[in-house]
Amino acid sequence: MTRFLLVLFGLLLTLTIGQSRGQSTRRPAPVPVIFDTDMGPDYDDIGAIAILHALADRGEATVLATIASTKYANVAPVLSVLNTYFKRPGIPIGVPKGNAITDRDVQHWSDTLIARYPHAVRSNASVPDAISLYRQLLARQPDRSVTIISVGFMTNLANLLASKADTYSPLSGKELVSRKVKQLVSMAGKFPAGKEYNVYRDIPASKAVFAAWPTPILLSGFEIGEQIHSGLPLIKNPNIRKSPVKDVFAISMPKAKEDAGGRMSWDQTAVLVGIKGYAPYYTVKSGRLTMNGDGSNGWNAAAKGHQYLVPKMPVSQVETLINDLMQHQPIARR
Repeated sequence: MTRFLLVLFGLLLTLTIGQSRGQSTRRPAPVPVIFDTDMGPDYDDIGAIAILHALADRGEATVLATIASTKYANVAPVLSVLNTYFKRPGIPIGVPKGNAITDRDVQHWSDTLIARYPHAVRSNASVPDAISLYRQLLARQPDRSVTIISVGFMTNLANLLASKADTYSPLSGKELVSRKVKQLVSMAGKFPAGKEYNVYRDIPASKAVFAAWPTPILLSGFEIGEQIHSGLPLIKNPNIRKSPVKDVFAISMPKAKEDAGGRMSWDQTAVLVGIKGYAPYYTVKSGRLTMNGDGSNGWNAAAKGHQYLVPKMPVSQVETLINDLMQHQPIARR
């Protein structure tokens, strides 16, 4: 009997250890992401959407939509090119239909992408209004589940907060965000104080968002991406031959002396921490972004609701990770 009990105890112990190990290695659920981008005025957005798809292919994210915060003529077709290249042509695309910034790519890489690569969306007119798409998608999601990653202007986010009940949801925009959004992760601001393009380009929208957004906001400031240079390993990779991501960096980098060693990587950092979390790459400082009349920002350390990234891991290691993710190639799907 004693021997039987010892064997039984051993079996139970083995099962318990196996279950414990299974729990510790269980992969977290993919992060549901709405990607809000000013895809055009700068080309770090291209690197950011490449990382978004790379992490989605790893099972770490589910891309609910790619929504433009600018409405220059090529923006929806460009998003269609990139989603199609990464084998996700059905991802919804939205474009603001009311007042919005029209800043576009000064290097004219968008013309090349549209000419060279397949895309189903031919014009901005053929995709939904950004706010209608936001409301439709958020209404379908579980409560406090969605991460919005914003790497452009605050135009859509301000308009979403101000939106009214509609056929998709009886909630106001602010109520809908409060119920469905887990966090907003944004490449915006300069810390502890400064003036940054995504914030000052649409000052009224930025003021509305940073004053009234009802969920936590995590900010990747200008000073974070300024230190990280990307694109050179991608351009030099001989195994990547026909890629819209590679084409954009190959076209754009030679046109600016400061990009000789790679383009500064602001938007990529927001995608990285929005999906994987800020640790172990960064720590954070808590407080609240404050807006000045000219669109510059300060920081109120005594307030609550916002956090900004502070470097922890050596910049060279984060730079290597970002460059590696940007070289991710599409995965064939059934």
